Amino acid sequence: MKSNAPSKLLSVPRIVTLLGSILVSIGSGTNYIYSAYAPQLGARLRVSHTQLNVIGLAGNMGVYSSGPIWGRIVDTKGPRIPLIGAFLLLLVGYLGIKKMYDDGIGDAATVSSLHFAVLVLCGFMTGLAGNAGLAAAANTTAKSFPDTYRATTTGLVFSGFGLSAFWFSTIAHVFFPGDTSAFLLVLALGTAIPMLIGLFTIRSVPLPLSSPRTRHDTTTEGYAPIPIADAGVCIANSEEAEIDLEEAYAPLLSHEHERNPHHVPEPSSPVEINRARGEEPNIHGKQLWLTPDFYLIVTILGICSGTGIMYINNVGSISQALYAKANPMYDDLEASKWQAAQVSTVSIGNFAGRILIGLISDFTRNRLHLPRAYCLCIVSSLFIISQAFAIGISSVQSLWMASSLLGLAYGSLFGICPTIVIEWFGLAHLSENWGFVSFAPLIGGNLFSLMFGRNLDAHVPTPDPHTLLPTRILRSLVSRELPSEHQCFDGRECYVGSLKVTIVACVISLGLSIWAGSRDRQKGKCGKGR
Repeated sequence: MKSNAPSKLLSVPRIVTLLGSILVSIGSGTNYIYSAYAPQLGARLRVSHTQLNVIGLAGNMGVYSSGPIWGRIVDTKGPRIPLIGAFLLLLVGYLGIKKMYDDGIGDAATVSSLHFAVLVLCGFMTGLAGNAGLAAAANTTAKSFPDTYRATTTGLVFSGFGLSAFWFSTIAHVFFPGDTSAFLLVLALGTAIPMLIGLFTIRSVPLPLSSPRTRHDTTTEGYAPIPIADAGVCIANSEEAEIDLEEAYAPLLSHEHERNPHHVPEPSSPVEINRARGEEPNIHGKQLWLTPDFYLIVTILGICSGTGIMYINNVGSISQALYAKANPMYDDLEASKWQAAQVSTVSIGNFAGRILIGLISDFTRNRLHLPRAYCLCIVSSLFIISQAFAIGISSVQSLWMASSLLGLAYGSLFGICPTIVIEWFGLAHLSENWGFVSFAPLIGGNLFSLMFGRNLDAHVPTPDPHTLLPTRILRSLVSRELPSEHQCFDGRECYVGSLKVTIVACVISLGLSIWAGSRDRQKGKCGKGR
């Protein structure tokens, strides 16, 4: 009976839930750290860059495909089932990768098809688990704090998710430099144990009776955007869940309720009647697939997220190529330090982007009186600049500039897109709508990452059969790994062709973003006229 009674606003149970949620979110974002050990995994198992990208994409598949499922489970069953699932999946996934890394492949030319399939499965499990942990932490935190604290507390949880790669890459760099096996063990235990702790600390704390808002309460005490995770954490569409969702996103929508909404669809849009009546849009199901706005946001998100996923999954290979070009006497320990540095830089940029885009979106909407869709222009421009920097950089010492810009763009992208989905399609079916939209990164990520891997493999020199055997013998005698037989040593020439493709794609995304913003502004003017 006591557990169901409303607790004081800043009570111990509420603070414990918040701290436990932050800890779980830190253990949930390790999908971004794949590039910190991928080149070493490829060298040990002698797999191509294309195969390494397939393993990385399996993790992304686990993240982006499971959001609606985990969100519904959290809403209907609570956080325990996702946390238990995350604990088991992370432990088995990372220990499975570690086992295969430790065993190696002996004298075989490359990893067998069966072992490669197991690697892909392990990667998928880690992505699936990360999203389970984040869904449990984010949903429970949103339900445990009222409007006045929800934006801040939920933002802290999502910030932990963005900083996960920085945290674990720093541990690897400081305590286990060059030891990939120990690093994989840290990932297995360091991600699974927080889920176990979350089982005892994360629980929904009832709000004081005066705190929650009713469904139709449109008053507001301020605006503070919530950084939304890219994992697609969603809440089920039951009536009770819709109330929780509206409470969770009230800071994002509060100012829309204070004035006429700016989004007035074209005459062919299925929400024209609702907008004409001053109602929020409510597009879902078949209507969503018939709405041009859906394909517009999916295209922009697919292009930009695909560019980000490609870079994040391959920044380790990029840093190795640049380091190998400048250092004929290849030092694997030193190369791994540069890998960890790039992963950390992307992670910090990701964290900063999620926060800054919320502030910029607020300023754009409430000060400049422009549609938030214009923020997509900023995001697309950041991606273009990051790719331009990456093309021009020829030394690993300068790669941090491209990595920081890419991380900033990637975090901004997933900070603004869910807000635009709410504005364009409504809040009532956010779980369903964002679930469909969040499949876009799977398409863009697969296309660009596989392209990058194939391009990198095309620049790998063909091994000389006379030197292949002595090299393998030397590998077995030294404790540190030599650069992979699949490693490209030509610096930026190894991958610059792929970046030229992505920069063109991001220019297209910028054009679509300008069109989206201009059209929203024009519809806003028409709406005021009505």
